[in-house]
Formats: sequence, structure tokens, C-alpha cells
Amino acid sequence: MKRVGFFRSIHMKFVLIYVLLILVAMQIIGVYFVDRLEKSMVSNFQNSIKEKVNLLAYNVKSELSKDKDSDTLTVDLQKILQDFKADSDDISEVRILDTNNKIMATSDVDNKGIIDKRIKEPMTKMEIEDSKVFLDPKTKDRVWVLSTPILSDPDNKTGRKLGTIYLEAKIENVFVQLREINNIFATGTVIALGVTAVLGILLAQTITRPMADMKRQALAMAKGNFNRKVKIYGEDEIGQLAMTFNSLTKRLQDLQATTEGERKKLSSVLAFMTDGVIATDRKGRVILINEPAAQLLNVSRETVLSMPIVSLLGIEDDYTFEDLLDQQDSLNLDFSNDDEHYILRANFSVIQKETGFVNGLITVLHDITDQEKIDQERREFVANVSHELRTPLTTMRSYLEALADGAWKDENLAPNFLNVTQNETERMIRLVNDLLQLSKMDSKDYRLKKDWVNFSEFFNHIIDRFEMGKEGHITFKRIIPRKAIFVEIDEDKITQVLYNTISNSIKYSPEGGQLTFRLRELEKSIEISIEDQGVGIPKDKLEKIFERFYRVDKARTRNLGGTGLGLAIAKEMVVAHGGSIWARSIEGKGTTIFFTLPYEDQEDEWE
Repeated sequence: MKRVGFFRSIHMKFVLIYVLLILVAMQIIGVYFVDRLEKSMVSNFQNSIKEKVNLLAYNVKSELSKDKDSDTLTVDLQKILQDFKADSDDISEVRILDTNNKIMATSDVDNKGIIDKRIKEPMTKMEIEDSKVFLDPKTKDRVWVLSTPILSDPDNKTGRKLGTIYLEAKIENVFVQLREINNIFATGTVIALGVTAVLGILLAQTITRPMADMKRQALAMAKGNFNRKVKIYGEDEIGQLAMTFNSLTKRLQDLQATTEGERKKLSSVLAFMTDGVIATDRKGRVILINEPAAQLLNVSRETVLSMPIVSLLGIEDDYTFEDLLDQQDSLNLDFSNDDEHYILRANFSVIQKETGFVNGLITVLHDITDQEKIDQERREFVANVSHELRTPLTTMRSYLEALADGAWKDENLAPNFLNVTQNETERMIRLVNDLLQLSKMDSKDYRLKKDWVNFSEFFNHIIDRFEMGKEGHITFKRIIPRKAIFVEIDEDKITQVLYNTISNSIKYSPEGGQLTFRLRELEKSIEISIEDQGVGIPKDKLEKIFERFYRVDKARTRNLGGTGLGLAIAKEMVVAHGGSIWARSIEGKGTTIFFTLPYEDQEDEWE
């Protein structure tokens, strides 16, 4: 989060507003105070001068009432004015004018030359008292000029005018005092603002400190730390807010712990599910995919996030996301190719809010390749068994019907028909026995009865049996060690394995062909092989010969009496012993069947 600058902080704003309020209040008070003070001081100054002027007017009137010559009167009036000026430093000059505005006397001893001169001041012509403030052009100071008429009867304003007192006073002193007071007030304002700012800062801290703590707590909560608590500084509204914030933190911590627990449970469930799970948002984009789903689709979890679900499943040409929301049945996704059969089944579930609004889609993937393969094998197995049973049964029915119709009376046909019927019956018995054998091998309760057997001697004994009963057109070649090789096996089951493989090799061996039998010791096993010189098996069909009912040449196999289960039974028995079986073949040159059995050299154990 970007840090808030000092001048943009609420702390600064609070102090600034607080100081501005105080400043505005003091300015309003100052303007009102100065204005009232100015009027009061000017009024007091003027009233004080007027009182003195009234007394001076009384004294001057008394002198004017006396019978004196003009020179004596001027001297006496001059003395009165000088005494009057000496009593007040604020008076610049006082003059006494007669009714014709001639100067009778002046307080300025250095300006006696103006006596008996007429002045043209308009204020001196008025019958009433008047005053004005003028600006001295030389000193630029304000001067208050007062003109007071001298009346014969002061109590009666209509009395006869004896003269006029013209006075100039230094009212600038009043404004100088006002300026000094203003300076003092301004200094006091600055000091008050400073004190106010300090107090404002302290006061703002009492408000912003808890808010700063809550900010730090909010940042810590955003990072997942719910252990901090906001300090409570009081029981006011901010204190209650801090308590509420701490309560909120505790609840969020509990909810976060619950959510984290549920998330871990969900993650654990998704991680250990064998089925693939994919979740999308309301627009059909992938927001979650577990590891099994990524493995089933052979994709990377990081690369498919935000990918449309229809593209991920490879069905964008046939379906839209809206189609999947309405899809009630599961979909089979065929990812098979020429080398591998691979099918997934997808089930869809819509995520809805309480309001019914679609919030996403859950897709569950199952690998049904084996199931489909099993179903296909089951269908093929049933078809093969039905076919294998129907052929001999149809043959038997035909011959039995012929016998029933009187063929049994024919000495030449009857034995032949009975012989065919007997051969078909034996063929069905072999088929049923092979099926029962496979059923036992598939059973979970199947157990091998193992015992230690000298495999060299055992193998030679099996070959001897076939060699004694073989026809003369096939020769046997043995490459078997003469030393004893003891292997722990179920003798009956391995006998059947050898019987089935050798029988197959004899059936497909040509006239004058040769069977080669080999036994080799390997590091942890022995390898047995039976090689013929028959027609061979095509390379693309070599891996299928161990499947049930599979025949390379079906017509020839049936003529030879095969059921197509011999090598399948051999494979089941070898695998049950912990070995493996496979074949190698070259068309036109022959086929070799290999299988291994677990083996440990006894001599190594004794050493």
C-alpha cells in the first residue's frame, strides 16, 4: 500500500483545521477589538481635548469680557494659550480668532508674526463646534483639527459669538498606540497559534494514534497475521472502535482458521482422489485442476489455468460451455490413437448460488479405458465361446439327425458319423476344461502348490513324453544344462504351460521340421524357450497370441482342434509364478516362445 504523505495525512489536516479555526476566530476577535479600541481611543482623545478646550473657552471669554486694550489682551491671551499647551503634549497649536477670523493669539511663540492676520479656514466660519482629521503634508502624520466657537452664553447655543478657538492636536499618537497594540496582539496571536499547533498535534495524536494502530493492524491482517491487537487508549468512540476492530480481528482469525482447515481438507481430498477434478468460473475458464486430472489429460496444471473447459477437454467443436451446463448424462472422451486405446468419462455438476445464479462447473474425470477394454473383451469372449460351442454342437446335431434318420444302419457311414461326434464332444470338453482353468486362475482364492523341482530333469521328462508320442516327421533338439537347477514351482501348472506351448509348436511345425528346446540360467531367473520352424507369425499380431481365443489362422487352428486358449492359460500360470512370457517370430522361418521363472542359485547361498 502506498504510504500517505505527511501533508496529506489526517494528522496534518486535523492540526491545520484546528489552527485555521483558531486563527480565524482570533482574526475576527482582533478586527472587532481593534475597531472598538480605535473608536474608543479616538473618542477618549477627542473628549479629553474638548473638555480642555471648553475650559479654555471659558477663560478666553472672561478675558474678552474685560475692558482691555488690544495689546494687553493679546499678551494675556498668549499667556493663557501657552499655559494651555504646556498642560498637554498632544496639542500642536492653539489659536484664538475674533469674529472676523483674525488671529488674536497663538500658542506657538515662534510664530507670532501671524497675529492680526486673517485665515481662511472654512471650519472657523461655523457657529457650532466641528472637527476633522487631516494628513500633514510634511510629516505625513494625522492631525486632528478642532474649531470651537466662543459664545457669550455657553449654555445657550444661540448666544452671541465672541470668537473661535482653533486647535490642532497630534492624534497620530493615538494610532501609534493602536499600532503597538496591534503588534502586541499579532505577537500574542502567533504565540497562541504556536501553542495551539502544539496542543493540536498532541490532540490529533490522541485521535490518529489509534487510527494508525488500526491501519497497521489492517495491513497485518491483509498479510494473514491476525495475532496483533489494537491498543485501546480510552473508552470514547475511538476506544469503542478499537474494541470493535479487535473483535473483528478475532472473528476473522476464527473464520480464517476454519476456512484454512476446510481448504486443507479440500486440498487433501483433491490430492488423494483417484478421479480427476476440474472447476471453472461462471465463464467456463479453468480455476482449479487436481493432479490426477492433469495426469489423465497429460497437461501441466499451470498452463491450463484460465483455459476454456471445452478446449481443455477437446470438445469445442461439438459443445459450448452452455451445453455442458445443461448436460445431464456423462460424456465419453476418446483420446485413442493408433498406438494406444484411451477413453475418459466426464461427469458435470453445476455450481449454483442460493439465488440460482450459475457460479461455475465441476467436472469429474474417470479413466474407463480398462473398463471399456474389459467390456470389449467380455463381449468378444462371449462371442468366441458361443462360436466355439456352436460349431461342434451344430456338427453333432447334423450327424445325430442323420443317424436318427437311419444312417446308423449303414455300416460304412455310421462309424464315421459316430467318430466325428466323439471328436466334437472331446473338443467341447477341452474347451470347457480350458475355460474352467482360466476361471480358477482369475479367482482371488487361487493358490499355487509350489515345491522344489530339478528343472533340467523336469524339462527333459516333459520333452521325452512328446518325443515318444510324436510322428516321425519332426525332430527334437535339446540345449539343456546337465547340472541340477532347482526351481520352486507348481509342477502341475508348469507342466501344463510346457504342454500347451510344445503342443502349439508341434501343430504348426512343417513336415521334416525341427523343435529346439533351450534352458538358460540368468541372474535372477531361468529362461525356457521352444523354437519351431513353422510359418511364423506376422509382427503386428505377435503380441496378441497370448490373448484369449486369439488365432492367427483361425481356419487352420480349428482343423487342428485348437481352442485358442492354450497360450492364454500358459501366460496366466507363468505370471502367477512371478515370471514373464513372450514370443519372437520371423514369417516363413518359425516362432520361438520364451518364458522365465524366478530362480536363485543354491551354490551362491552356500558360499
